[in-house]
Amino acid sequence: MRAEAVQVGAETPALLFDRLSKTRAVVEEALRLYPPLAAIGRMARSRDELAGMRVEAGAIVVIAPYVLHRHKMWGPRADEFDPARFLSGSREYIDRYTYLPFGAGARGCIGSIFALQEATLAVAAITRNFELEVKPRHIVWPVHRITLRPRGGLPMLVRRRTPGRPPVESNDVVSV
Repeated sequence: MRAEAVQVGAETPALLFDRLSKTRAVVEEALRLYPPLAAIGRMARSRDELAGMRVEAGAIVVIAPYVLHRHKMWGPRADEFDPARFLSGSREYIDRYTYLPFGAGARGCIGSIFALQEATLAVAAITRNFELEVKPRHIVWPVHRITLRPRGGLPMLVRRRTPGRPPVESNDVVSV
């Protein structure tokens, strides 16, 4: 991902997004494993059946993206981080309603495309210019509030990268 970000450089943002396929795959896989929405609720318009259970008209159906995104339909390694799921050749097999980081349908997030583009561009810029590491001994654990977030924040060590040189070591480390 860093090599892709360095190769693409800091071109005009409108041209960058399509050239950052690996970075976008990393962002999408992160959204798969840690979707911002805790739950999506919908009301059944009519009587139906869902997973062998009868659903009456007017019943509220709740979908938990965190659970859905880790279902066995994602394969035997559904709990593992694997951005290759979202690269060309694999992403075409992802059903529209098995990946819902921004919801779906008429009530899906109106800004989802913009958010994905912005996140991809931001991750590429950060990766190109900095090396990030979770502070030693900090355990990252997801917690659902209104959105999913890391318990206790995400304290990081940040090292500035110098083009053509390895990351600057500890004397230039900043705690965030």
